[in-house]
Amino acid sequence: MTARTWLCGAAWLALMTTSACGGSSSSPTAPSGGQSFLTGTWRGTVTIQPNAGDPNAPPGTSAPTTWTFEVVPQTNLQSFRATIRSEHPWLPISTIGSTALIPGNTPPAQISTQGDYASPRGCRGTFGSFGVAEATRIDADFTGVDCNTTFRGRVLLTKD
Repeated sequence: MTARTWLCGAAWLALMTTSACGGSSSSPTAPSGGQSFLTGTWRGTVTIQPNAGDPNAPPGTSAPTTWTFEVVPQTNLQSFRATIRSEHPWLPISTIGSTALIPGNTPPAQISTQGDYASPRGCRGTFGSFGVAEATRIDADFTGVDCNTTFRGRVLLTKD
């Protein structure tokens, strides 16, 4: 198992634990009473390469993207609802995703976001992203499956 696979799994597990049962007695789950550094609107670019893994695939292209994070109550400022808008010509979507910060709620932290969307190609696509969230910058991978096409890329965001 690679470190990246382990970290993605750990982020998913942390999100599911705090979302499903409010956390454990060892992690505070009382009302968070404050605001997270992640809360608010972040803008930047998403780079996408469709047909990831195909040696004949064209190189990735970039386009603007906007992500807005809202804290999920009673999650110790570690779980968020992410409203995502991509202006990428291959992936022009608006959707809602789930985001988790680990190991804590202060920067820098590992950030994991996942979700699904209505594909412009007529199916339900899925995506996942994993990277580092700093106080004013997010740098993360961006991968998914859209109909029968896999894609990969990167998302770089700065806070408004």
